[in-house]
Amino acid sequence: MRVIAGKAKGKRIKALSGLRPTSELVRGAIFSMVEPMVSGWSRIADLYAGSGAMGIEALSRGAEWGDFVEQDPRRCALIRENLQRTGLADRANIYCCKVSKAITFLDGKYNLIIIDPPYTGTSISDILERIATSKLVGEGSIIVVEHSSRVSLNSSYGDLGLKRHKRHGDSCISVYQ
Repeated sequence: MRVIAGKAKGKRIKALSGLRPTSELVRGAIFSMVEPMVSGWSRIADLYAGSGAMGIEALSRGAEWGDFVEQDPRRCALIRENLQRTGLADRANIYCCKVSKAITFLDGKYNLIIIDPPYTGTSISDILERIATSKLVGEGSIIVVEHSSRVSLNSSYGDLGLKRHKRHGDSCISVYQ
């Protein structure tokens, strides 16, 4: 797996076995969908970060700061390693905790929030509802959710409305603003 665009383009990033990292094709599709919607990315959050590939891609493409949230300590170490491999470690924090906990202490508005939970066992709607009413979302914030095609999401959560939806095989991308 590699970074597909920006400052770290072409640099390899690792994923642990058993992890379902977002493919380069889907990452490319996500950024093609959201880049025209953003005038500038100062802060991004990568929730359920896994390998950190999505947040690293955003940092490589010009985001100034990234917060990565992942509950598995092995994956947190992997994100740290991937940030160092790509030369982006000085522009990121890693929080090794549950997303539900991070929502309570992360402070300030994010331009882009990436949510890529496990395809099984996570109630995406509950997390979206909590994020929509949190201090993480401001005017113009974009929330990208990668989810299984078997999961239906609402057309709105709080003040967030569905702006784009795309399917790639079993992966769906829903973009809220």
